[in-house]
Amino acid sequence: MSNNHTQLLVIGAGPGGYAAAFYAADLGMQVTVVDMEPNPGGVCLYRGCIPSKALLHVAKVLSESREAKNFGIEFEKPKINLDKLRQWKKSVVTRLTDGLGQLCKQRNITFIQGRAIFTDSQTVNILKTDGNQMPLSFDHAILATGSRPIKLPNIPESAHILDSTSALETENIPEKLLVVGGGYIGLEIGTVYSELGSKVSIVEMTPGLLSGADRDLVAILQKRLQTIFEEIMLNTKVTSMKEVSSGIEVSFEDKNGKQSAKTFNKVLVSIGRKPNTAGIGLEKTKVELTDRCFVKVDAQRRTTDPHIFAIGDIAGEPMLAHKASHEGRVAVEAILGHKVAFEPHAIPAVVFTDPEIAWGGLTETQAAKENREVKVAKFPWGASGRAITLNRPDGLTKLIIDPQTERLLGVAIVGVGAGELIAEGILAIEMGSLAADIKLSIHPHPTLSETIMESAESFFGQSTHIYRPKK
Repeated sequence: MSNNHTQLLVIGAGPGGYAAAFYAADLGMQVTVVDMEPNPGGVCLYRGCIPSKALLHVAKVLSESREAKNFGIEFEKPKINLDKLRQWKKSVVTRLTDGLGQLCKQRNITFIQGRAIFTDSQTVNILKTDGNQMPLSFDHAILATGSRPIKLPNIPESAHILDSTSALETENIPEKLLVVGGGYIGLEIGTVYSELGSKVSIVEMTPGLLSGADRDLVAILQKRLQTIFEEIMLNTKVTSMKEVSSGIEVSFEDKNGKQSAKTFNKVLVSIGRKPNTAGIGLEKTKVELTDRCFVKVDAQRRTTDPHIFAIGDIAGEPMLAHKASHEGRVAVEAILGHKVAFEPHAIPAVVFTDPEIAWGGLTETQAAKENREVKVAKFPWGASGRAITLNRPDGLTKLIIDPQTERLLGVAIVGVGAGELIAEGILAIEMGSLAADIKLSIHPHPTLSETIMESAESFFGQSTHIYRPKK
């Protein structure tokens, strides 16, 4: 940055923003990053993906220690030191964000702590956290301002009502916790609090949990969640909340119109996220928004303003960190004039519950909606030697295959470690692999990854560990 001008301005330093900034610097560009935090990381590192996964690991340890009695090993009831738990979670976040700060310096990127507001298509005014302001002009800008939790209308302001950010602070473990919303964030945080000792209830307006996932995967997860959660209320909406001496009294209405009310010590509202496109001066530029307030972008992540690109949550769903990172790299290459487009065949999604659910590419639900002919090849984990040694046969691996070309179109897994297994399927989809390619790739035994190979074998009616008589 010189004379208050930079070649590339990146607004927002989450996984999309810092990936774009680092890549641009590596390619020789002069880069300035503006973010409210002292280091790169964004919501994902500071208040989202990373702290939640740290706590989910704690939940997994608690769950495994409790269930070890099934193998003849019994532990005393664990003592939970919340202060130490919070310190450990904070140390994970600090280690990663400090590391990104160092990488920023090593790449000679100018990092400004503050908020950038557009004054025109090539200038911003930066409100720095030290109270000072500075104008900054740029050749190109990449918008990566992320998203924030959606609030329920007409609910009281109360310390007993949490969003995903405050829930991850783990100030205390409420005796009774209600999670409003059956999406991945609510289920993940609900799992953490349940294992830490809360009686957790879930309420969801729609007929099922995780509306984006195939029902056969969700059924396996829900069966286990019913053993750790107090109650799962589907087809039920929250009609009101009011603060009472012991917490929050919540009124419900089920699909038949039946009214009920229950009191909880804390309520977590987790009904989705919305893009951070307001209040940053976009009206002073040529950037256009959709009716849902996402920024309109093309395949190169270019907005309707030729100087401004947008990536990550503000550029549309899915709102996933890894999608943002790849969009950032595409935007940088487009700015440099490379022939490039963001056209993935598969973006993996992972729900870090227990068991995990992961999928990518075409889903069975999507194929049915599009009246698309597919062949679904499944392998139940009850036939996996590795799953049984883990005492976790509650899993399923399935492949979505084009019956004419035998090309892999989608992959979906529910089971422990599903998130670690999904990448093989994503690579296979992107490489245009056939079911035969997966069947002929020798997988190590005994592993959970074998279930992918055996799913492909089952497509041909030849899976070693399951028998299906020929029709």
